[in-house]
Amino acid sequence: MSEARAKGTGGARGTNGAGGAADPSVTSGAGGAGGSAGSPLGASSTGGANSASSAHPEAAAGATRPRRRQARGEARITQLLKAAANVFCTTGYTAASTNAIAREAGVSPGTLYQFFPNKEAIAVELGDQLLNRWRETYGAAFLPDHLTLPLDRMLDATLDPLIAFNCENPAFTVLMHGSEIPGMITQGHDALHLTMLDRVEVILRGYLPDTPPAQITRIANMIFILFKGGLDLIMAHEGAERDAYIGELKTALRRYLEPLVGDAVTPAPPNAR
Repeated sequence: MSEARAKGTGGARGTNGAGGAADPSVTSGAGGAGGSAGSPLGASSTGGANSASSAHPEAAAGATRPRRRQARGEARITQLLKAAANVFCTTGYTAASTNAIAREAGVSPGTLYQFFPNKEAIAVELGDQLLNRWRETYGAAFLPDHLTLPLDRMLDATLDPLIAFNCENPAFTVLMHGSEIPGMITQGHDALHLTMLDRVEVILRGYLPDTPPAQITRIANMIFILFKGGLDLIMAHEGAERDAYIGELKTALRRYLEPLVGDAVTPAPPNAR
């Protein structure tokens, strides 16, 4: 993501040269700090940093400005990514444009280009942030303590955070499953999918220790297909109807797993991974 952001800064220079308005929040933290307080030339020309600070207190205050500007830059990036998520959900990734994203964010295209050189860079940054949050979410969903619960309560504890994340971040589905998405995003999603699938197989082996590995893999894949299909229906509805589909998904998974699990309420401890 640092590469995308660096390219975005480079794009800003080109845009400014063409007449784009410069955003005062875009400042090099290292360069700004070095010019105001850390430059040897600056120290020698004033007779020492300490004397400069005492003689000109406004100069010392100025040394903190790059950090404030950097914070404003981060806030602007967050604003642009939120706008991009809204546009991607409304129009789809392919039809989205940097102009539409800038308009949604309430800034000029020139301001956007100071941070991102193109739509792909925005999608990569947003996708990276969402994938990181998805990793945290499934980490909380697959806690070892959940494996000691009865099947219906285990499904609640596991599915609820996964469903909530997708409902709260609809752009995640657009970026992970849409067409013409930058390859870096889909590669990250595919790798994460395999990690989650492996984790589900570990859990299943705890419930079904005598089941052949090939069958465990088939069951895990079926669970994922049922989850994805149910999630699509959940995302397509809101309010009480959404809640009803969440209940239907849990019922489908429970009825699929109950004959397999049988009376194994508490599974054997899975192997550490």
